[in-house]
Formats: sequence, structure tokens, C-alpha cells
Amino acid sequence: MTTIAPEGLLAIDASAQDLLFREARTANTFSAEPVTDEQLRAIYDLVKWAPTAMNAQPLRLVAVRTPEARERLLPLMAEGNRAKTASAPLTLIVAADEDFHEHLPVTFPHKEGAREALHDSPGRPAMARFNASIQLGYLILGIRAAGLAAGPMAGFDAAAVEKEFLGGNQRAIAVVNAGKPGPDAWFPRNPRLDFEQAVKVV
Repeated sequence: MTTIAPEGLLAIDASAQDLLFREARTANTFSAEPVTDEQLRAIYDLVKWAPTAMNAQPLRLVAVRTPEARERLLPLMAEGNRAKTASAPLTLIVAADEDFHEHLPVTFPHKEGAREALHDSPGRPAMARFNASIQLGYLILGIRAAGLAAGPMAGFDAAAVEKEFLGGNQRAIAVVNAGKPGPDAWFPRNPRLDFEQAVKVV
């Protein structure tokens, strides 16, 4: 059952609510229509406004779009994710940069010594992953805002993806297919928990 908020409770109109949430689906097949560089840049220019601790912005993306790069990626995906990844016009490797602190003099300039304070911090990798995961949620919404479908996946060999595509201290946290949905793109819609099942007010 779809619950629609009474008019005036949400700041975006019903069509935007549907586009981003209620009617948005995880695509399992994609059409051949390309995702342009301009669309990718527009998506990122929304996603970059996600909130992150100390404005850390640890999200890093590798855009896989050439046939050669896709052939390198497909064997590293779980078997159930290969066909959908092969059909997507764009696949994004989503990573958390554990060296995000190197950018803090620019992104968090009012905190003197922030970079040095985090340099040897044992909590920095977890901080990178947590905040990049927040940005991942925004990435899915950004893809939807571009009128595209997103297919986020955790089924892949993270160590192999990091070795093949990532550099430095970047850690793969997801792979996201993006594009216009193809034939039979959707599985049946599964139920969602109601407010009373998921929210405790104290």
C-alpha cells in the first residue's frame, strides 16, 4: 500500500516525490541509450552537497563506460550481477577514500590542524566508509533526479576491483549501474515496513 503525505507536509511536489522515491525502482536491465558525460557531471554536482562529517567528502567514483573497461569489471562481479552490469550504459564503482583528510585544509579550512589530527587516527577508515555511504545514498537519488534508473550492488570482489580500478587508499563499497531501464527491468515490488513498525517516538 502506497502512503501519500497530505499536501503541504513535504516541500517537493508529488511528481518529484514519485521520481525520487515512490515510483523509482532498482533496474536489472538497461536500454542502449547512453548516459552522457554532461549527465554524469550534473549528477555529481547534486551529490556533492551530501552532508559529511568535517565536510570530509570521501566519495570517489570510477565511471566504467568503455567496452574494454567493462570487460575488466565483469569477471569481478558476482555471477548474478554480470548480465545487468553488461547491459548498463554506465557503471559506477563507488569508493571511500581513506586519505580524505589530505583535502581538509581546503574543505574544512576553519579547523586548523584537522589534517594532521587525522593522519594517524585509527578511526579514519571507518569515518571514510561511513561518510561515503551517506554520499552513496545521495548518488542513487542523483541518478534518479536525472531521469535514470540506478542498480546498486554489493555483490563483487572488492579486493580485485580495488586492485584493477582504484588507487591509493580507496576502498570499494558498491557498484552502481545507471541508465534508462530496458525490457523486463523490474522485479515485483516488495512490501515496505509501515511507520509504526520502523519508528519509535520517545
